[in-house]
Amino acid sequence: MTLARLFGILALGSTLISGIPLWADDTPGLIEPAPSEGAPGAFTFAAVVRRAEELAAADYQPDRPALPDYLADLDYDQYRDVRFDRNESLWKAEGLPFQMQFFPRGFLFKDRVTVNVVEDGVSQVVPFRHDLFDYGKNQVPEEMPADLGFAGLRLLYPINRDDVFDEVVVFLGASYFRGVSKGLNYGITTRGLAIDTGLPTQEEFPIFREFWVFKPASDAVDITVFALLDSESVTGAYSFVIRPGIETVMDVKARLFVRRFVRRSVQKLGIAPLTSMFFHGENTDRFMDDFRPEVHDSDGLLVVNGTGERIWRPLVNPLGLRVSDFVAENPRSFGLFQRDRDFRNYEDLEAHYQNRPSALVEPIGDWGRGVVELVEIPSDAERYDNIVAYWMPERKPEPGEELKLEYRLRFAQDPEAGLLGGRAISTRIGAAGTDILDSSRRKFVVDFAGESLAQRAPKSGLEGETETEIEAVVTSTSGELSKPVVQWNPHTQGWRLFFELKPDGREPADLRAFLRQGNDVLSETWSYRWVRE
Repeated sequence: MTLARLFGILALGSTLISGIPLWADDTPGLIEPAPSEGAPGAFTFAAVVRRAEELAAADYQPDRPALPDYLADLDYDQYRDVRFDRNESLWKAEGLPFQMQFFPRGFLFKDRVTVNVVEDGVSQVVPFRHDLFDYGKNQVPEEMPADLGFAGLRLLYPINRDDVFDEVVVFLGASYFRGVSKGLNYGITTRGLAIDTGLPTQEEFPIFREFWVFKPASDAVDITVFALLDSESVTGAYSFVIRPGIETVMDVKARLFVRRFVRRSVQKLGIAPLTSMFFHGENTDRFMDDFRPEVHDSDGLLVVNGTGERIWRPLVNPLGLRVSDFVAENPRSFGLFQRDRDFRNYEDLEAHYQNRPSALVEPIGDWGRGVVELVEIPSDAERYDNIVAYWMPERKPEPGEELKLEYRLRFAQDPEAGLLGGRAISTRIGAAGTDILDSSRRKFVVDFAGESLAQRAPKSGLEGETETEIEAVVTSTSGELSKPVVQWNPHTQGWRLFFELKPDGREPADLRAFLRQGNDVLSETWSYRWVRE
């Protein structure tokens, strides 16, 4: 089970242990304020940037002191049995609009994470108290070391009801974090950074080793979190301004520093990585012995490149590792979406996959030339997060180099709610032919829907009565394509595309398709890599 999937499961029922500052003495208390561009002596983002820069000038030293056996030896169920006392939530007694809780070190979470609260420009470490937790059936002593530290934190906000504080953001495990918006459940995961993902060599997992959470005002609708990232190759300072709501929005600012002396150079620097799960869906063309029609947190990758072209790639659970690159200079956005919101397509009363959020990354400023890379990893169970997508700059970072970036993260049911053009809402694949099926060829059925397509319905419910015929442009890098057919679909108030592919042996086929009417492009570009497996 990946850390991303694990911490999402744990997020709804865990606990807290606090820590001491990594650069202070042994006594929990105030961190010496750093001079900055803010008020004299106030703690600001500049102090975190300086910490990251100092770390990058030295060798990597993980903060992972040995855990007592009663925490280190916990299994999954025992770790879940350690529960935070909600009555001890930070800021609850003050009636503030946000509350904060914490996760303990233990089980798989070995790194010590320090959490600070910033109030009136002063940063102070949150101290540990044994009585903040109910340890359930676990046998633990009455006294524990004061320097155990956190594993992570979660923020709560009355996102669904004014009288109930629900989790809206969780930071736990490496640099993983999750957000959720009104009416939805946790699903997709984001990360601070991805390093060397999808390579034969070992992937590097940076961690958020320290947080600074700004105490919210009594009327606050957002909350600010600073984070210090650290890894063998890269350090970084992150700022998150988080606004929960119908969409939960995070404005992210980061300063990254490549360590001057690294054991091996960074081959892939994944910016704003998204991690999700795709086990099977309507496009899965092999037998899955599962009563549920579909099982996934996300069903496709959306890329909007610098020219404004929208590219939709349905996700797959391949039999072998797949890495796909979408070239884009100064991309406008990319994201992993759960477009399918129909319960009947999941039939899962526990997981509620129809309620998983979509996540969209919107770069701020010019990111230059690079690719949005999609990594699809073979998976034999839904407990694994097997999908990763991120932006990768064209040029590899050099030792001692600094990178600055900003972006906005949106967690929502439908980040495309205002989109008028056609979008691909389903992809189905099967044997070609009609009454006699031919499995040596493949039939693709793609449904496009959207307001602009609904307005182009046949005038009398008969096909072919629009002023100009709606047609599809379909291309493939290999094999032979049949003539595409476009048909009105009254059930989706959209248009359905049919075409067949005669493969060229075992050569993969990269397919692209979009709808047009005369010179007007009516839909996004549907993109698919078909591989004979």
